[in-house]
Amino acid sequence: MRLPPPLSPGAKVALVAPSGPLRDEQDLTRALQATRSMGWEPVVGEYVLERAGYLAGTDAHRVDDLNRFARDDSIDGIWCIRGGYGAGRLLDAIDYDAWRRHPKTLIGYSDITALHCAIGRMADLVTFHGPTARGAAQEESAHSLRCAVTTRDGQYFCRTPAMVALRPGRARGRLVGGNLAVLTSIMGTPYAPEFDGGILVLEDVNESVYRIDRMLTQLRLARALDRLAGLVFGAFTDIPPEPSDEQRSLEDLLAEFADRTGVPCVSNFPMGHIGFQWTIPLGAVAELDVDNKTVVTGIEYPD
Repeated sequence: MRLPPPLSPGAKVALVAPSGPLRDEQDLTRALQATRSMGWEPVVGEYVLERAGYLAGTDAHRVDDLNRFARDDSIDGIWCIRGGYGAGRLLDAIDYDAWRRHPKTLIGYSDITALHCAIGRMADLVTFHGPTARGAAQEESAHSLRCAVTTRDGQYFCRTPAMVALRPGRARGRLVGGNLAVLTSIMGTPYAPEFDGGILVLEDVNESVYRIDRMLTQLRLARALDRLAGLVFGAFTDIPPEPSDEQRSLEDLLAEFADRTGVPCVSNFPMGHIGFQWTIPLGAVAELDVDNKTVVTGIEYPD
């Protein structure tokens, strides 16, 4: 896995909408402000304000923005304005050769997991699971993003007492994962990531506990959990209520899968659909220390 060059002050960062549509021009305004606040020069995709129902324009237009910026050597990074749904529809049309020829920073989360998986697998490139451009105003999130994409000369880490230890120990491996529903939807395709020896990080939103169970079970049956080094559960937010006689706690479910996997595991890691989320360099090597409740990232990057 290769790491893209760091984003320096004045870097040109393209703003794209590869998934769901922006709500209005205020989303774009917030994305422009967030980009400039990081010290970067925003370059807006031609089609970011289009809408085709639940998609941000046609597949052809959304992938055209993405490919045009991937091929443009003057563009240093690509920041997705929002998630939603639709990135997976583009995977067969992405110019992976362009990502290999000119590695550049990709930032986003939620549905952008599809792009992380595909570009990581097809272009051997580290990508960044972090806030979307319209939602990056939270100070701690911006600080974590800056640490992840602008420096290459040291370690940075997440330590939070809020993390819950599910299985003790330490693990070292490449970070893999993202949004659970999107990751599950990619299983069985050429774009599914390599799980063996990895530290799997997962988050989701608006999913019932039984649906989270079903998706984790699918990963287990696909043997994706067989040879993990570690397991990190992020935030699972806005869980719909269940009938009183069908309730099961998320905590019980995650503890069960931690035991099934048998590797060091934490929950409540700051990633997902939350105000503060840690930026995670997917594909880079990290170290999970359950006892100290730390995840150290950036400890090993290829030359």
